[in-house]
Amino acid sequence: MSATVEVHWLGHAATKLTSLTGKVIVIDPFLTPNPKTPPQYKNLDALGHVDVILLTHGHFDHIADVAELAKRTGAKVYGPAGLIATLLDLGWIPPEQGVRFGKGGKVTPVGPQIVITQTRAEHSDSGLFGDMRLIGEYYKPDLIMIPIGGHFVMDPRDAAYATREMLKPRYAIPVHYGTFPLLKGTPEEYQGFLGRTTTQVFPISPGDTLTF
Repeated sequence: MSATVEVHWLGHAATKLTSLTGKVIVIDPFLTPNPKTPPQYKNLDALGHVDVILLTHGHFDHIADVAELAKRTGAKVYGPAGLIATLLDLGWIPPEQGVRFGKGGKVTPVGPQIVITQTRAEHSDSGLFGDMRLIGEYYKPDLIMIPIGGHFVMDPRDAAYATREMLKPRYAIPVHYGTFPLLKGTPEEYQGFLGRTTTQVFPISPGDTLTF
């Protein structure tokens, strides 16, 4: 059992989380075609044991490796009901590994210690919208991984507003930037727009690991 939660960012939105109890959750596995993923993680076996795979939405840059990772690890794949149904229909994942749930739904895939709640989102996951204030007030997140790249997601100004005025977390990790030329936002711009804040920002690089 670990005394910390480990966050291993692998570029774009791809993230490996290791819980206090040692359970491993991989979010949005876009690794082998990801230009920002460190070379050693182009081999999916480098992720080691995986308990759960989480998908936020069905864009290629969030699900590219889900079929192969599910096959190699045997982990169940959780995500929006329509997306999981499509992956099952396509044969990307077998029926026993696909778990559909919806907005507001809660799942406990590895026991009661870890509760995953699907919230409302935009883009399907990362545009500035008013209910972020509700998410901040109701769920009171300690840590957010917030897109800052712009074009397809929030730019640094919008991300800073969401962080400072709505979500108000203790910690923030900027993600979903620099992967492709259109994603021009930078952590420096994000921090500049944040200004004075109680949120501690970790402008890490793909492959870096943080513990909380």
